[in-house]
Amino acid sequence: MNTYRVGIAGFGAIGQAVARALDAGIPGLSLAAVGVRDPAKPSTAVTWRGAAPRYTTLAELAAHCDVVVECAPAAVFRELAEPVIAAGGKLVVLSSGALLANEDLIDAARERGAQIIVPSGAILGLDALTAAAEAEIRSVTMITRKPPRGLKGAPYLETHAIDVDAITEPTLIFRGSPREAAVGFPANLNVAVSISLAGIGPDRTTLEIWADPGVSRNIHRVEVDADSASFSMEIQNVPSENPKTGRITALSVIAALRKLGSPLRVGT
Repeated sequence: MNTYRVGIAGFGAIGQAVARALDAGIPGLSLAAVGVRDPAKPSTAVTWRGAAPRYTTLAELAAHCDVVVECAPAAVFRELAEPVIAAGGKLVVLSSGALLANEDLIDAARERGAQIIVPSGAILGLDALTAAAEAEIRSVTMITRKPPRGLKGAPYLETHAIDVDAITEPTLIFRGSPREAAVGFPANLNVAVSISLAGIGPDRTTLEIWADPGVSRNIHRVEVDADSASFSMEIQNVPSENPKTGRITALSVIAALRKLGSPLRVGT
């Protein structure tokens, strides 16, 4: 079995959940380093059962790890991703929207023998979409409903003067492509970009975002029409400590990491 040294870039709710799972033990994986803004001030959010990992800057993670899990703000994506790819490592990406703004890194990964892995995150059906994309997909539509507070701070709301606190009934606030949403909602709609990357791309996929005060969970519905199958899927995510992120997101990263060293891999 291969053994991978894992690094975590960013140490918020998702990074901490992944760190705890690695610290508890996953065959073939070890937590080697955590990348933070100030390595001289390590987080005390996690009490380590085993040896504490090395704390380092985001850019230095690649020097200590074979696999880096990106759990950081989109603004620092390139800072942490570029060294990993240059070193031929594996990069697990949660900010898939930031990947659209740095598509040259995909070509760089091809040249350096690196791999960019986009886990399912808070969405479902990526296996079915990637399978359908081997033939013809005619359309993919994603409809997202979130509690208004879960959309707060999105640049799109500010530029369009939308006050989510004033919304009292389900309101359609955006209809467009995942590429546009990645700019307007960088912390909210990475799931839409992941759906688009698995299917027909970020420009042909249609996305609707609804602010709905009647829901308490982040709800994503995906409808697909392909020559191999027509299917629809819906997931209702329990929010984590961060209302913008579902609890299942961290679990999807842990599952993706576990597959790296597992003798049995289920799914496409």
